Amino acid sequence: MIRLCAALAIALVSIPLKAMAADYPAPQDGEWIARDFKFHTGEVMPELRLHYTTVGAATGQPVLVLHGSGGSAASMLTPGFAGELFGPGQPLDAAKYYIIIPDGIGHGQSAKPSDVMRASFPRYDYDDMVDAQYRMVTEGLGIKHLRLVIGNSMGGMHTWIWGIRYPQMMDALVPMASQPTAMAARNWILRRTMLETIRNDPDYNNGNYTSQPRMMKYAIAAYRFASAGGTLGYQTLAPSAAQADKMVDEQLALPVTADANDYIYQWDASHDYDPSAGLEKIEAVLLAINAADDERNPPETGVTEAAVKRIKNGRIYLIPASTETRGHLTTGNAKFYAKQLQELLQTAPQRSM
Repeated sequence: MIRLCAALAIALVSIPLKAMAADYPAPQDGEWIARDFKFHTGEVMPELRLHYTTVGAATGQPVLVLHGSGGSAASMLTPGFAGELFGPGQPLDAAKYYIIIPDGIGHGQSAKPSDVMRASFPRYDYDDMVDAQYRMVTEGLGIKHLRLVIGNSMGGMHTWIWGIRYPQMMDALVPMASQPTAMAARNWILRRTMLETIRNDPDYNNGNYTSQPRMMKYAIAAYRFASAGGTLGYQTLAPSAAQADKMVDEQLALPVTADANDYIYQWDASHDYDPSAGLEKIEAVLLAINAADDERNPPETGVTEAAVKRIKNGRIYLIPASTETRGHLTTGNAKFYAKQLQELLQTAPQRSM
């Protein structure tokens, strides 16, 4: 799935390669086991494996970075994100900050259905994923307070949940490419349609498949094109049928490396997402960053604007749509908001637990 997303991002986003991992300390991998982890369903896993990646020394100010659906810590270590933020003098300079990037439950090298349990793996939701992150940060790494929680897409939705479930844990929150309202409308309709396409492929066999469902790559491609890329972006990249066909052909030629059960769990986990009832609990300074052409979180509905008004120290930065923005993918490129993030970190009060 990471390869698929990376290829689509390359096709849709022009990212300068001026900043690579060499500009910041080498990422370090870690693993922690959460004992007797209880899911929202009541199921308990005696040992839940949680993988994470860190950048910078543990003596720095802790920052939690959260990835999107189908991604992992590795998907945040891109030139467009880490290369614009983690280097010397950049907003999350790893010489100053201790950057922690967990693989969410069901993602990356953390515990997931494809390990052994397949479709009998506990059904997790976003609250479960955030609670696991919290335990890993506090029990596993011994961190009592975070300077910042920042996340993109699913990670943005997790960021909203962090601010509500653990309001005194951080100084600042930056949820990106997300909104603090129920998973609904086009966003869920497209997700549900994609998942049903995979589930109803005879190859899927109720999760007991011997090879990955053949319809999976078509379902994923349709969802990606429908929900990410930007209207102006696609018009710029594919102004003719021939160019559009070429993009589709290239997308369908990519190998799908995701496991179907993992993929279904990852996207179905968003179904009951709705942090709206607890927004007044948020204590941290909050900067919500969205793109004006985000297909999954369209600003014209006004739901995010109304929700942020309920947060004492909350505001929105809306990245204007242009031929350079790429809809829901825009916030994967930190050049669009590095200045705003820097200003937030310079002004947000330091709190402690």
